[in-house]
Order: sequence, then structure tokens, then C-alpha cells
Amino acid sequence: MKNIKYFIMGLVMLTTTTSCNDWLDLKPNNEQVTADYWKSKEDVEAVIASGYYYMRNNVTNYIKWGELRGGAFYSSNSADSKLQDFNLTPSLSICDYSNIYKVINMANSVLYYAPGVRGKDDTYYESVMNAHLCEAYFQRAYSYLILLKNYGSVALITQPYVDDTQSFDIAKSSEEEIVEQIKKDVLAALDLNAAKGVYETEWQTKGRATKWALYALMADVCLWSEDYKECSKYCDLILNASDNFRPAFLTNTGDWYTIFYPGNSNESIFELNWDYNTENKNNSFSGLWSLSPSSQLRFTTEATDKMRAETEELELNGVVAEGRMGRMCYATYIPNNGISSTYKTTAFYFWKYAGTDIQDMTGGVRVHQDANFIIYRVAEIILMKAQAAVMQGDFREAVKQINRIRNRAGLANYGDIDLDSDDADALIATLDELTLLEEILNQKEMEFMGEGKRWYDVLWFGRIGKYKYKEQFIDMVIKGNETTSKSWIQSVLVDPNSWYMPLPQSDLDHNRLLEQNPYYSTSK
Repeated sequence: MKNIKYFIMGLVMLTTTTSCNDWLDLKPNNEQVTADYWKSKEDVEAVIASGYYYMRNNVTNYIKWGELRGGAFYSSNSADSKLQDFNLTPSLSICDYSNIYKVINMANSVLYYAPGVRGKDDTYYESVMNAHLCEAYFQRAYSYLILLKNYGSVALITQPYVDDTQSFDIAKSSEEEIVEQIKKDVLAALDLNAAKGVYETEWQTKGRATKWALYALMADVCLWSEDYKECSKYCDLILNASDNFRPAFLTNTGDWYTIFYPGNSNESIFELNWDYNTENKNNSFSGLWSLSPSSQLRFTTEATDKMRAETEELELNGVVAEGRMGRMCYATYIPNNGISSTYKTTAFYFWKYAGTDIQDMTGGVRVHQDANFIIYRVAEIILMKAQAAVMQGDFREAVKQINRIRNRAGLANYGDIDLDSDDADALIATLDELTLLEEILNQKEMEFMGEGKRWYDVLWFGRIGKYKYKEQFIDMVIKGNETTSKSWIQSVLVDPNSWYMPLPQSDLDHNRLLEQNPYYSTSK
């Protein structure tokens, strides 16, 4: 199976310095990770770092896969438009999941070989090894969850690729089997009691898997598999934590932008780090957005209208917009002969990853495009908690969590419901499941735009309760799409198999047991 036959394209060299660049400094040896490689704890740490390296390499796909079908952005790239228009073919590069399987193979290698290193390196203590295993479990579990959300079912591989004697013929596992494996990995990591809550440096605490990242991942997969009680449990392990260095929701509206600049904020749970000053390179997704109308990813009319409505509400509440659109800071910026700048209301540029502050675009443009990419932050846990609460019939809890997000954004309580007021229960009694879910999805769209989350939230909505809201899901997708016809999307999305991507043709060509997603099968 071509895309599962993975080599380290360069082994990571661990140094004694603490910058992200030093830790992810690749040595281009093109060596295979065989049994002969594993001799010291530094060797294990190097392969752990390789897993994060390949995660960073996949961020462009994390963003495109998570956004282009969700209705907030559309792409000017003709190949990407096939994704947003549900018109994919297996040979398209956007369907390539090789970097994901590289992460999985690094994790599999650590889980398989690390225990044997203890007999070769007297300084490789059990506690250190177990901490490494926790990181490997996280990398593998998160990677399979991303594959699950995009492909529906894939080949489940839990052993490392070692040499050419291994068979590449591996059948797909069912969604249920993959969900079970993800949960098993998270629980195995937590049972080791070695997952760190904090590392020696700030970037490592946010840029390497912690117990908080494991909790967030478990909440995510439980929400996806409609295990709402367990989802709430793992959300609470974060939201109710009392550790001194726990991730914490930033309640001050003015602190919101620090999540993205300089990054690694208190609210962050896990993010992939860049730093131009030490790496001399921009992040892998800086090319997706630019401060010009020709940006590769552009805002849809649907998203712009939502942001404009939010801006109007903010202004009514006395929040000065300062030339931006809504909480996501869509700034309007038109250079004037390089001397001065002015704002106008017809062009909106993505500011989250380009700016240094929340207000002034003229003086707050990043010198380098090295923003971090956030995988999980506390605001998402709050809204996961709200989703689980709705699905368990606890509307009061859902409103409580929704209000936390709205209030931080400068918005009024949802439905003007003050939970401490005498009429709160009467107002909550007028709510229904669909209305609350739509509000949560709206808050998630506004809060996490550009963070690779939207499509998965919409897809979750369409899947729940055996396609209970399938019609509303299709309408939601149609409203957010402006690059193909309504009738085409309607006809495609009737088949839930079309909600997922096709497996790459290269893997189908090399794996005799691998079966294509039924929607894309030539024999259908």
C-alpha cells in the first residue's frame, strides 16, 4: 500500500535548546526507522518530534478539509473547488492523506520500539518512556479522528512499517472499529498516569500533547460518536480543573486576540507552533490568505453577512468595531500609494492569522506569517459541552455555555436569557433542540472560522440521530456554497456517502483489499 509505506524523510535531531525550531530541526538522512535505530531516549524523542513535524506539514489540508465544504470560505483554486463543490475524484491531490499516515507510522514506531530502548539506555526511565507513549497515543488517535471525519472509514494500522516484507494489502475498518481504537488509545495514555499537564517551556506545554489535549480529543470523539455523557465528562475534566497551569477560558473580550498573537495563550490546549525568528520560515498555510482580493481562500457572502450582522450587534452594545467585521476581525484595508490606509466596507480580509492586535490594521500587520495553528482551545470545549447538553435535554446547561462564548465576544445573552432571573426557566421552556443546535453551530462558525472546524460541525449536525436533521444539513451546505448550483448539491448530498472524500487512487492501485467509498466506486 503505497501511502502506508512510510520512511522518515529526515530524522529529527534533539538538542539541548528549547526553541520549537531546534526540536523540529530535520537531518536529511532519509533513514528508515528500523529496529537498529532505537538505541537511546533521544532516538525516541526524535521520532515523537517527527510526528509533530508531519502534523505541521498537513496543516494546509487540515484547513481546506475543515473549511471548504462548510460555507464560510471558498477557494479560487480550481482543484480545491472540486472539494467545496462535492465533485471529487480519487486522483486529486486534495484527497491525499499521506502526511496523516506518516504521523500514524511515527506513533506506531514509538509505541512498538520505545519499551525496548529501556534495556539499552540506563537513563531512559520508565516515567520518561510513558510520557513519550502518551504523546504517541495522542498523535495516532487524533490522526485517525481526522481520517474518520473526512473519509468515513480507512485502513486501521497499529503496527509500524519496518521493511518490504510487510503486506500492503489492508482492508478498511468500519467507523465503529476506528472510534473504538481512538478511545482505546486515549484511555491507554491516561491509564499510564504519565501525560504531562505542563512542560518545561511554554511552547512545549501548548505544542506537545498534554493530559488536557487527551481530554479534549476524547471529548471530540465522544461527541462525534454521540456518546454525550462521556463527552460531558471529558469536557468537565478541563472546564472544572483546578491545576495551577490548566488551560483557562479568557473571559476578557480585550484579551481575545492574544490567542492568535503571540499565541500559546492560556486558552490554548494544543497548537502547532511556528516562529520565523528561529526557523527562518513562514507557516505552511500563510499562502491561503493574503491582504488582497486575490487571496486563495475568500469569504462567502453567507459568512460575510453573518459577520456584518454580528458587527452591528456589537456596535449596538457599545463595542467599537474599529474597521473590523465581527469577533473574527475581518479587516478592510486598502493601501493608498503606500502612504496611508483607509477602511471600506466592500472588501474583507482574514485578520486572525495576519495581525498583531484586534483593532488597527494599519499598524498591526505581522512582519512574518508564522502564526500557530490551534488544534484545540477551551472555547471549543465549552461549545462541545453545550452540544452534549442539548442532546441530553439539559437546555439550561447549554444556554449557560452559549452565553459564556457570546459574552466574551461582546454579545448579549442568547435570547436575552439571564439564568439568574426569575423568568429564566420559562424562557428556556420555549426552546427546542434544533433551535439551540443552530445557535451553537453559529457560535462555533464565528468563533473558529479559519481553524479547520466548520465542516466537521456541519457534518456532525447532519449525522446525528440517524440523519435526523439531514434536510437542514443540506440546506445549510447549499446556503454557504456560491461556486456551484443548488440542484447539484441537493442531488449529491442525498447520498450520505458523498459527505466523505474518496480514498486516494494511489492506495487503491497498490492495495488489493482496499475498497473505495461507495459513492465514488466505478462499479456503483
